[in-house]
Amino acid sequence: MASRPTSQPPLRLTDLTECGGCAAKLGADLLAEALAGLGAESAPVELIAGLQPPDDGAAYRIAPDLAVIGTLDFFPPLVDDPETFGAIAAANAVSDVFAMGGRVLFALSVAAFPEDFPHEALQAILAGASASVREAGGTLAGGHTIRDPEPKYGLAVIGVAHPDRLLRKGGASPGDRLVLTKALGTGLLVSGRRQGRTTDAWLDGAIASMRHLNRAASEVFVRHELRGATDVTGFGLLGHAAEMAKASGTRLVIDAASLPVLPGALEIARAGIETDGASHSRRAVADLLEPTLDLDPALVTLAFDPQTSGGLLAAVPAASLPAVLADLHSAGLEPAVVGRVERSNVPGLRLA
Repeated sequence: MASRPTSQPPLRLTDLTECGGCAAKLGADLLAEALAGLGAESAPVELIAGLQPPDDGAAYRIAPDLAVIGTLDFFPPLVDDPETFGAIAAANAVSDVFAMGGRVLFALSVAAFPEDFPHEALQAILAGASASVREAGGTLAGGHTIRDPEPKYGLAVIGVAHPDRLLRKGGASPGDRLVLTKALGTGLLVSGRRQGRTTDAWLDGAIASMRHLNRAASEVFVRHELRGATDVTGFGLLGHAAEMAKASGTRLVIDAASLPVLPGALEIARAGIETDGASHSRRAVADLLEPTLDLDPALVTLAFDPQTSGGLLAAVPAASLPAVLADLHSAGLEPAVVGRVERSNVPGLRLA
């Protein structure tokens, strides 16, 4: 009697990786060592954003009223569904253009997959990415793929902006209020899922947040002529806040009790789960961060948690804060005022 054909088990992308999303990002401490001195050589005056100091993307002035923005981001899967992975990877990649106040033009895939990777899954990843790029206002226009036992996917993204209206990490000024446009905790929730601690409902909340684009928030910030912003991704809130403090020569004070939290994230933190990326960020900001006293350790873990496709962190002048918050709410966002910018003789960071 002929044997019955065995059905293939469902593909689980996260089984093919050790870690995924922006938690796979090289730590800020290691990256700083690797980049030391790079970009110090003479650069053309048209390069108005690059490595000195580092920003969310490179910006090159091609006309008095036009700069081209270029950025690139990719990572291993952090969810099992291929279409969702592609959509999140694309949302994360285009975010750097929005973090600089730009408009997305087009994107190119940066992909690595095993040779026996199912064609249907690859097509779903590309379809998810293409849909996110279209939602961002651009087009997925090509790319490059190599063989790799561990799948990885992301985008090189090209955008444009007015050179005088760029959002920069160094644009924070004393007296500004710090506004965060998405809740925190994606790294904790994804890591918790791998350990069987994250419920389906909690993971669904994280996925919805990661798929959501930062386009509307960026447009509000540009319309209100803000100057200081970044997106919160692999270095966590405190890691990226430290970048803003160093670039602007200020002290950023983060109010731990005001941090917006994705459902389940604090429960995961209190279970003792933390990613390797968070450990790197703790070391990277150690020289800037003032000692924290009497704070809930779970909130400290949350503040260091690597985010994938996290929100924008913007420095908003106090006089503009009510109008900015009103416009963000009108755009369907739930912004939180999470701190302030203070004058300082040396860059600093405090979690209060």
